[in-house]
Amino acid sequence: MALITADRERFPDTPWQLVETHHQPGNAGTLETLFALGNGHLGIRGAHWAAADAELPGSFINGLHEIWDIKHAENAFGFARTGQRIIYIPDANNFTVIIDGETLSLAESDVLDYRRSVDFATGIYECRITWRCRSGATVTTTERRAVGFESRGSLGISLEVASDREVSADVTSSVINRQDQPVEDHSAHDPRRAGRHAGRVLLPVRIDGGDGSLRLSWQAAESGQRVGMAVDHWTSTGQQCFETVAGEDDSSVRYVLAVQADQPFRLEKSVSYAAGPGVQDSERDAAETAEAGLRPVEDIFGESREHYRQYWATSDIVVGGQPQLQQAIRWNLFQLAQATARADVAGIPAKGVTGSGYEGHYFWDQEVYLLPYLTYTNPDAARQVLEFRHQMLPVAKIRAKELSVDGALFPWRTINGLEASAYYAAGTAQFHIAAAIAFATSRYMWASGDEAFREGMGAELLIETARMWASLGFFGKDGLFHIHGVTGPDEYTAVVNDNLYTNVMARFNLSAAAAVEHQAIDEAERQLWVQAANRMQLPFDEDLQVYSQDNDFMTLEPWDWTTPRSKYPLLLHFHPLVIYRHQVLKQADTVLAMFLQWQDFTAVEKRRAFDFYDPITTGDSTLSACVQGIMAAEVGHPDAALEHFTNAAFIDLDDTHGNTIDGVHIASTGGVWSSLVCGFAGLRDQGHMPFFDPRLPADWDALTFHLKVRGRLLLVELDGGALTLTVQSGGQLDVDVRGQVLRVGPEPVRVALEPFESPEPTVFPSGPPTASIPVIHALG
Repeated sequence: MALITADRERFPDTPWQLVETHHQPGNAGTLETLFALGNGHLGIRGAHWAAADAELPGSFINGLHEIWDIKHAENAFGFARTGQRIIYIPDANNFTVIIDGETLSLAESDVLDYRRSVDFATGIYECRITWRCRSGATVTTTERRAVGFESRGSLGISLEVASDREVSADVTSSVINRQDQPVEDHSAHDPRRAGRHAGRVLLPVRIDGGDGSLRLSWQAAESGQRVGMAVDHWTSTGQQCFETVAGEDDSSVRYVLAVQADQPFRLEKSVSYAAGPGVQDSERDAAETAEAGLRPVEDIFGESREHYRQYWATSDIVVGGQPQLQQAIRWNLFQLAQATARADVAGIPAKGVTGSGYEGHYFWDQEVYLLPYLTYTNPDAARQVLEFRHQMLPVAKIRAKELSVDGALFPWRTINGLEASAYYAAGTAQFHIAAAIAFATSRYMWASGDEAFREGMGAELLIETARMWASLGFFGKDGLFHIHGVTGPDEYTAVVNDNLYTNVMARFNLSAAAAVEHQAIDEAERQLWVQAANRMQLPFDEDLQVYSQDNDFMTLEPWDWTTPRSKYPLLLHFHPLVIYRHQVLKQADTVLAMFLQWQDFTAVEKRRAFDFYDPITTGDSTLSACVQGIMAAEVGHPDAALEHFTNAAFIDLDDTHGNTIDGVHIASTGGVWSSLVCGFAGLRDQGHMPFFDPRLPADWDALTFHLKVRGRLLLVELDGGALTLTVQSGGQLDVDVRGQVLRVGPEPVRVALEPFESPEPTVFPSGPPTASIPVIHALG
């Protein structure tokens, strides 16, 4: 059921904010995700300040995790041994407000007015509630929050209490260790959700407090990672705190005072966290390190405003004439900034820092779905993600030996570099993560021109992944190079031979590595890579004239498309073996290969593949809709392209997959960026020059965005009849628009576009289209 689009009175389509105009019970956890704040390092969920009004509150630091030994029911050599799970850090967003003896809460109190918002332009969260108290007073509380950017471990919170008459106020500000609170473990019912640890995780190291200040630190029981926090309070009235209590699970600072009608009481709470490699390696207490990062609350708000002022100047994407889509697009772009801006040399969790879903792990998502956005909007951040992968090389080489292959084998899901996927068929078997890393490496080098990276870390990543492919595959008696026993992106088809996506991407990886000039490569190895790439087996069905997803996919039994919608996603209702033996896809697989390696396939091959696979793709994966939409636009299905794009844009805003409560689907937000830039604007890269083949939807007036390419800032403006390109900074840039090569400089270059004629659809006997996602038709 839709959430945001179902009630536009409650959630108006404001272009620069997500706004909730009145409170309703239900969906609190999902809204905590939608109103979350983060900077890529620190994240805080958008929960209400009162405990009674929060469903799944919490705060997170990227990479801060606990470990445990994975217990396999039946053991085997090479299985993943160490589980990893992101930690709920002690949470500062907690207040208790008592007015004339009444504890205020949305669940129990009389609310006269309510409005909360997260402002994309400033990164500031605000919730203003007017209460009719039982004493007769009308009281308004206003809470505002922001995370720091220059000071990436900082969080600023202010709570103002105003009244129409004198009232007695009792306000408590708390820090709660949520990691060790007793809660239900949902992961047994849904593998997408995070589990919980059986024993205590955060062991107290320092618990100090006095005069409104707290200095606290903990160490994770098994991983040994440390987190410290410092909290200071300030009041507008100069009010001294009534008491300060420091505890390992619940610390508090309490104020008791009379609030006058003409003098609101404002409490500011400055919070600083310290965690990460620098803290773990230091003899200094983590709380001391956190204390050094304390900033005035207004300074933290100022950092957030300035960051987003600069961010939107070059990262905004404007769609003309589509206000509801514009809000959704900006919300997705805002989430991308929140997940990546200050991650620094670290990975990007599948849920960013907005929740604990997928255990806080890093997947191939970051290379295929997030690195395109970062490469063209924040190339320095893209480089840092690749540096993080490069740091994993020593462990990846050890893992390769465990799996009897050369080079480096990166983990399918991880935080600390070790494989954390206990189900190898849909985890370790996804060797294609190696090609994803190589592809992101190649794209970054192509788009940035970073020669130092190309000659150093970039070359090593390409070489070590190529060595893995060369040893994983083999030359068969047919003279072709085969890769057996792998799982592609579509996890509904596992451990197959010659998965097309895997082979296509491995071919790219081998070719890219063979082109590298590096002393570590001898001529024999280079020729092996060249021959393996040139002779790569790509399964093709001669009867249907369609590339087969793998060697046996076309022989599988078609799925029963009368399966009711309540049985989707299939992974929650059918044993994997049932799914594996049917022609049914969780997400785009062959279609994704044709998008990423766009130059390797003809227009006819792409169209026939899309027409065959799209109807049998359930969309159970949030990674699918964006890719299907991009290729639908390219092959000439504009209605399908817009439908898939709209589904992608509202995956979290409408909670269409039912698990937004656990955090934003960050890869899908990256897919929204790619849908606009690569789908409707038709950007393709890694050729001789940037290439555009636009497909603007008929109902859109315009599409405008910027790209950072080789030191230039390129402005792209698309309308129904033309594409206009301008280099706003840097030198000239050669660009290919539908085969016409243009030299673009500071003066706008306008290219008229002929209407694209949609080809006749190709009909395959694969049944009617289906999807587990409800299609959003209500957008005008």
